[in-house]
Amino acid sequence: MPLSDTFISDWLPVVLTLIFFGLLTWLAQVFLFNKLKHTGDENIFARQLGMLMLMLIGLVTVVIMLPISESLELQILSLIGLLLSGLLAFSSTTLFSNLMAGALLRFTQPFRTGDFISFDSNFGRVTELGLFDCEIQTQNRELVSIPNSLLINKPVSVIRRSGTIISVELSLGYDLHHSKIDELLLQAAKQAGLEDPFVHVTQLGDFSVSYRVSGLLVEVKNLLTARSNLHRHVLDCLHDNDIEIMSPNFVSQHAGPDVQRKIAHSPAFNQVHTESTAEDIAFDKAEQAQQQANDKIETLAQIKSLEEQLTHAEKDQRQAIEKSIDQLKQKLAEIKDVVDVPEDE
Repeated sequence: MPLSDTFISDWLPVVLTLIFFGLLTWLAQVFLFNKLKHTGDENIFARQLGMLMLMLIGLVTVVIMLPISESLELQILSLIGLLLSGLLAFSSTTLFSNLMAGALLRFTQPFRTGDFISFDSNFGRVTELGLFDCEIQTQNRELVSIPNSLLINKPVSVIRRSGTIISVELSLGYDLHHSKIDELLLQAAKQAGLEDPFVHVTQLGDFSVSYRVSGLLVEVKNLLTARSNLHRHVLDCLHDNDIEIMSPNFVSQHAGPDVQRKIAHSPAFNQVHTESTAEDIAFDKAEQAQQQANDKIETLAQIKSLEEQLTHAEKDQRQAIEKSIDQLKQKLAEIKDVVDVPEDE
C-alpha cells in the first residue's frame, strides 16, 4: 500500500472525529447559549457543565483515535488524567471548590435571581447565578461577583420575597412619656405604608431612651425607598407634634425659655411624588433578570395548562388551542437574555 494511502487511512478517522466534535461543540454552543436564551440564568450552570463535559469527551475520543500504539495511547490518557488531577488538586481552593459550591447552591437554592442578599459588606440583588460565582447588583448600581465557595462558607442574609421588617432607631429624652412616643411612631410607620407596625424600647441610657419602630414591608422591591420614607415620616410626625429630635444632652445644655428649639415643621406646600424610585435605577439589571424569570415561569405554566386542555378538547376547539400554544412558544423564544447596560447609559 502506498505511503499516502496509509497516511490517509490512519489519520482520516482522527480528522473526521475532530470535525464531528467541532461541529457538535458548535451546535451545542448555538443551542444551549443562543436558542435557549429564554431559559434565563437559572439554567446556565447545567449548560456550562454540559459544554465542559462535551469538550472533555471529545479530547479523550481524539486520543483514542490516534494511529499510535496501545501503550503510547495509555500513556497519553494517563498524562491527561494526571494533568486533570493536578489541576483539580492545585485549584481545589478556587476553581474546583467554586464548582462544587455552585452545584450545592443549585441544589439547596438559598436564594434566586432578583433576591436581595447581604454578604459581608455587600448588599444588593442577585442578577446571575453562574458556574463559579454569583453576581449581585448593589444599590450604587455596581456589579459585584462573589465566588460560590465564599457563599457556602460564610453566612448569607436573604430578604424574603413575601416581605421583610424595616425599622428606624432613635433616642429621645426622659421628659417624654413613652406612650406618646409609641403613638407617634406607630402613626409614622402606617403613613410609610408598613403593615402591622410595632415599637420597642431598646435601651434606657444615662441621658435618653432608645426607641425602635418597625413594620412589615410587603413589596420588597422598593426596599430602599421604603426605608427612606419611614425616616421621613418619623421626622414629620415627631416635629409636627413639637418633639425635638436632638441629643438629650445637647437639649439640657441649652435649656431655657429663650432658646430656639431645633424643630423643622412640615412645609405647607404639596410635596411632589414621582412614580420612579431609586430601585428603578440602582437595580435595573436585577429587575430585568427577575422579570425575565417570572415571564418564563408564567408562560411555561400557560403552555402546560393549554396542553392539558388539548388532550380533552373537542375537534373544533383543538385548532384554536394549538394556535394559542404556538403563540406562547413564540413568546417564550422571544424572551431575551439579561443584557448588561453600559455604564455610560
